[in-house]
Amino acid sequence: MVNSIKSQTLVLHQTHDVRWETREVKAPGPLEARIHIQCIGICGSDLHYYTHGRIGSFVVENPLVLGHEVSGIVEAIGEQVTRLKIGDRVALEPGIPCGRCDYCKRGSYNLCPKMRFMATPPIDGALSEYVIWPEDFIFPIPEHVSLEAAALLEPLAVAVWAVQRGGVSMGDSVVVLGAGPIGCTTLQAAKAAGATIRIAVDLEPFRLEMAKQMGATHTINAQEEDVLERIRDITTTLDLPRSHAGVDVAFETAGSVATCRMSLAAPRPGGVTVLVGLPPDPLISLDIVSAASRETQVRGLFRYANCYPESLALVASGAVNLDALVTQNYAFSQTPAALEFAVNDKSSSMKVMIQMNQDNHAPR
Repeated sequence: MVNSIKSQTLVLHQTHDVRWETREVKAPGPLEARIHIQCIGICGSDLHYYTHGRIGSFVVENPLVLGHEVSGIVEAIGEQVTRLKIGDRVALEPGIPCGRCDYCKRGSYNLCPKMRFMATPPIDGALSEYVIWPEDFIFPIPEHVSLEAAALLEPLAVAVWAVQRGGVSMGDSVVVLGAGPIGCTTLQAAKAAGATIRIAVDLEPFRLEMAKQMGATHTINAQEEDVLERIRDITTTLDLPRSHAGVDVAFETAGSVATCRMSLAAPRPGGVTVLVGLPPDPLISLDIVSAASRETQVRGLFRYANCYPESLALVASGAVNLDALVTQNYAFSQTPAALEFAVNDKSSSMKVMIQMNQDNHAPR
């Protein structure tokens, strides 16, 4: 019989206030598994809750466990579990939909009104030694895929969904406005989908250099160049006037007001804008007249649906490199320092990773 187990857990109580607690983790239910967490990526949403206590209507009103980019090892399974065995190395898809509403039944479970998503108030995340999770949202990974890459299947799933929402196809041109982890995974997903011109825009030289490694054919430092003019330089052809230059698909991946505005102006007439990032203020001024007259198709994005299998296939085949995104590793005991580092040092970091099994030594 599987018993409950004690789990060391880091809990956010207020902004910049995280505390260690020992919590009891129950035995898995019939269709659940108990996972010994191994790697947890620190996401921008984790940092937003840590520094601001809210993202839009999601407000931290009670103590919350952060962390939703997660991999681990199966430690115990329920009696009806068939796809997993103890010892499996796995990635966890962090959202659990109801499975019964109209959105779930038509495959758009990311829009499920009863979605329970890790580290989104009031649902706890994975900054803990052990978690219980449903078998349906646990994915075994091949031996050659690292546990770090398995944790980062989550941002890659966002990128895969963004590329699907944008309708990227062979020979397309794309721009990512923000070369952070989501921007760099979107570059790789767009390349896998056939995009041949892949432009990355950012303010940090470190991130632009990383974007080159991730498949960017062109990079633009927004502090040094006029972004829209440079995009037109890259995409102008002999057949059309410069006024009709632009990318087929623009991805807003920074969540800033400036990049939101650029994302509407960057596509060619008839092109597509995909809004991936979330600006700090939901009400911003945009040039809607220009976007409408150019027939820009603006498409929103909220998480993803059915993207983990495709994301894992891309990583397993070598088409996408997630390991290269990890720039700093911290031991679990150093998580408070890792959160502060991720908040304050974006000029030299891409993805900060928490290693559950790493000795307590200085991060690299």
